[in-house]
Formats: sequence, C-alpha cells, structure tokens
Amino acid sequence: MSDADTFDVIIAGAGMAGASLALELAHGGLRTALIDPQPFAAQVAPTFDGRASAIAYSSFRAWDVVGVGASLAPQAQRIEQILVTDGRSPGAASPKPAPVFLRFDSAEIADAADGEPLGYMLENRLIRAALAAAVTEADIALMAPARVAAVEALPAHTRVTLEDGRVLTAPLVVGAEGRGSVVRRAAGIGTIGWDYPQKGVVATVRLSRPHNGVAYEHFLPAGPFAILPLTDDRASLVWTERLATADALRDARPEVFRSLLQRRFGEFVGRVEVEGPTFVYPLALQLAERLTAARTALVGDAAHGIHPIAGQGLNLGLKDAAALAQVLVDAARLGEDLGSAAVLQRYAAWRRFDNVTLAAATDLFNRLFSNDHPVLRLARGAGMAVVNRIGPARRFFMQEAGGAVGDLPRLLKGDAL
Repeated sequence: MSDADTFDVIIAGAGMAGASLALELAHGGLRTALIDPQPFAAQVAPTFDGRASAIAYSSFRAWDVVGVGASLAPQAQRIEQILVTDGRSPGAASPKPAPVFLRFDSAEIADAADGEPLGYMLENRLIRAALAAAVTEADIALMAPARVAAVEALPAHTRVTLEDGRVLTAPLVVGAEGRGSVVRRAAGIGTIGWDYPQKGVVATVRLSRPHNGVAYEHFLPAGPFAILPLTDDRASLVWTERLATADALRDARPEVFRSLLQRRFGEFVGRVEVEGPTFVYPLALQLAERLTAARTALVGDAAHGIHPIAGQGLNLGLKDAAALAQVLVDAARLGEDLGSAAVLQRYAAWRRFDNVTLAAATDLFNRLFSNDHPVLRLARGAGMAVVNRIGPARRFFMQEAGGAVGDLPRLLKGDAL
C-alpha cells in the first residue's frame, strides 16, 4: 500500500456535512480522503436539490473559519424576524397576525450575537457549489465519482475498498453519506425511527413585495407551511401536506399550483410567481442507535434524519462535523490513535444528547401542531402566548436556534482549530 492510499481520515459522502468536515480536518492539518458517488457537477445542478436551508449563525462562523463564508455571504439572506402563527385555514401571514402567534426579532439578541441575525437562508445548490470549490482547492484527496464497496475495521486501521478496486486505509472512516449510509451498515449500527404521514412540497417563488428578511411559519392541521426569505425578494416555500395531497400538488398544472399557493400565502406578499421546478420529499425520523463503532464515526443524516419543522437538520450535521473535527485534531496533536475507542467516545458523548433531544423535540412539535384537536389547540395557544410575553424565554429560543447554547466546538465560536 502506497502513501497515496493512506490517510488520517476517510470520509464517505461529500454532501454539505461531509464536505464541511473534510475542510475542517484539512484546516487542522489532517490528511483526508473524501469519497462520493456523485461528481460535484451533478450536486450543484438546479434539479439535484431544490431545497434551501436555514443556517444558524454559529454554523456560518465555522464556514468563515475554513474560508467558505466569504463566497457564501453575498448569496445569504439574513433572517431578521420569525413570525410563527397557528391556524386552521390558508392565509399564512395576513396583515393582521393571528390571535395566537410568536414573534422573534434579531434585535433582541443583537448584543449577545454580536449583531448577527437569527440565521441565514441559503439555497442548498449554492452551499454545495461553494463547498465543492473550496474542497477542490484544498489539500483533500477527492474521489468523486467513486463508490464505497466495503469497509473493514481492523485492529490498527480501517480498510475501505472502492467499487473500482482501489483500497484506502486510515485509522478512522466517517459515514456522511445520508440516511442509507454504507459505512453505518458496515459497522453494524442499526437505526430507529418511523415515516411521517406527510411529505414536504418545496419550491422557490418570487414575491412582488419585499419580504424584509422575515420568515413565516404557519401551523395548519396537515403540517407546517413555511415562507423562508431568500435574496432578491424571493422565498423558499416548504409546504407540508398529507401524502395524497402532496403528490397531487407535485402533479398539478402550473396555473392550479400557483392558485393554491397564492391562497396559502395570503395577500401580504402580493403576487407570487413560482421559479423553477417543484420538489416533493418524503418525511421521516431516523436515528442511528450509536454514533460510533470500531474505527467508525457518523455525522449528518447518516447519524440522524429529523422532521424539518424547526429547520435544524443541516445545522445538526454541521455541529457534528465541527465537534468531530475538534476531537480528531486535538487527538492528533496529542499523538493519539484517531480511531481508538477513547477518542471516538469523546465525540459520541459530546453529540449524543443534542441529537436525540432535538429529534425528539421536532417529533413532538410536529405531533402537537399537525392536528386540529381542540384541547391541543388550547394548550399550544396558551404556550405560545406565554413565550411571546416572556423576553428571556424568547431570547433563549433564538440563541438555541442560532446554535449559541451549550458546549460549542471552537469552530462554532468562530475560532480556529
């Protein structure tokens, strides 16, 4: 085996979490291989991923440290306010707020967040393009397209065999290839979870009136309806519906879809025009039973897939990446075996509670709000009213959504490894 086939860390999956981890490890001086079955050119195509992501300001700090933030900043829409309403009928955010609502304003935490917004909205294809450019320029062994055929954890290292016959070795392999992770299955790590009786309908729309950086989330009996601001007075629509309705929306004629969409939006944004294709995604909860195994660690959707109700799925993966990068870089400086049980336990202990807690919270919120039960309506209305009146509670939720609560990795504080 030549030195060219030997690495400190092998990462399977060059999506947003996997590519971020590769850049962070390279920033910390580790020799990393990044493998993905898709070439980067396919991942940045408009038809590959139509979603947009709410990026916590702490996650954006990590991208700043590894040199991606500067290229993303001109395309990032600041979220200045979030309005959450609860209702029974379309009209997501009329000029008069619903009787029960929550309003979060970045001005309330401006001092604590050093002027940062509640978060940033970015189209996934733009994130993928920026990460791809940075990975290509960094000292990272990029293998894409390439597919992992087998993973074998040995006493002193892990052997990864690719479908083209190449064999790579490293003390550690990281599974970052999403919910169907080959690395997770090879490590014998099972999953728990369930499908939701919902699908997410995703589209990008142009608004005839300025959105002013305000994000709206309107809870309806079938699921949340979110209007998330993008640059150039556009918005990312995330419309959660029951299975049959979502499929019908995907197949509807453009004029019918636009008419239904306008009713959902109400009149507060003026005329709405759909730009580009409409995407429909199944929704499910999936948690890996463990984050680590012999010479194996999981990050991102390979470790957890949650309901998009709070917009925190990608941020969880970026937190995983920042935490694992710090653990591994620190271990390398101490001369430790990067794939040892002791090193991996530090990562698992750091991330396990946060991942499970947020997955449970999003599941609970979806079940609590995606219905029209009168008792639950009263309970959630009372809860929203209380939080809306208590400044410290509002500020805590805003800082939690921004990823600024708890034991943060150095990268999420904006500090180098």
